[in-house]
Amino acid sequence: MNVNKKIALVTGAGRGIGKGCALELARAGADLVINDRPECLDLAATADEIRALGRECTVVASDVFSREGCESLVSQAVDSVGRIDILVSNPARNVRCSFLEYDPKLFESIIADTLVSGFHMGQLVARHMVERNVKGKIIFISSVHAQMQFAENIAYGTAKAGLNHMACTIATELSQHRINVNVIEPGWVNTSGERAILSEEDLLEEGKKLPWGRLGTAQDIGRAVVFLASDDADYITGAVLPVDGGFRMKDLRSLYTLSK
Repeated sequence: MNVNKKIALVTGAGRGIGKGCALELARAGADLVINDRPECLDLAATADEIRALGRECTVVASDVFSREGCESLVSQAVDSVGRIDILVSNPARNVRCSFLEYDPKLFESIIADTLVSGFHMGQLVARHMVERNVKGKIIFISSVHAQMQFAENIAYGTAKAGLNHMACTIATELSQHRINVNVIEPGWVNTSGERAILSEEDLLEEGKKLPWGRLGTAQDIGRAVVFLASDDADYITGAVLPVDGGFRMKDLRSLYTLSK
């Protein structure tokens, strides 16, 4: 798999899954436009790592939680590098709270930041691809929360379920332009966000309970992105790909299996 001479735009690339996607695309031969919010202090370090791999990297700090921020990002990206071949749309935000206590305004903002922002990024980049006859790849980062009803995650899970449906609808419409649109569902991934809640020791122990015996990494998600962005995935569109080490199956195994 390779994406040689392709130009990829990755949102949320300062750290975590977004950074992992950007680095794996760079290792596979792509040049990058990377984005995060203006207050993100990690974006420059990601750019340095990409350039150390011998790839070009353009940094655009912009808040993609707004239509204006998405428009600014896409405009600056196209002005800087000329075109976008690959979009990895990764905006998301979550606040855990019980359904009975969930603030309605917070619910609406989580839906907007996690689902509506994906609409904005997808539409703006797709318009660019269609206008320039770019047979591109659009990849949305969703979550296994789209399929699994976790307590105290009603806004995030609802947004990710909507994202999956939206992406497949976009895939249906863009198929006539030969633009591939797919979704990746990460499971439990060991990121700085998780380490802010649990210790490394706790994360290691929780990972042992999963079918694959460990938590996922940002690199795992990035490698799946490279596949879907490559010519090897040319005949795949409208697909939802879990990359979770069997996380969805962890409570479905027999007691015999769990005791081995």
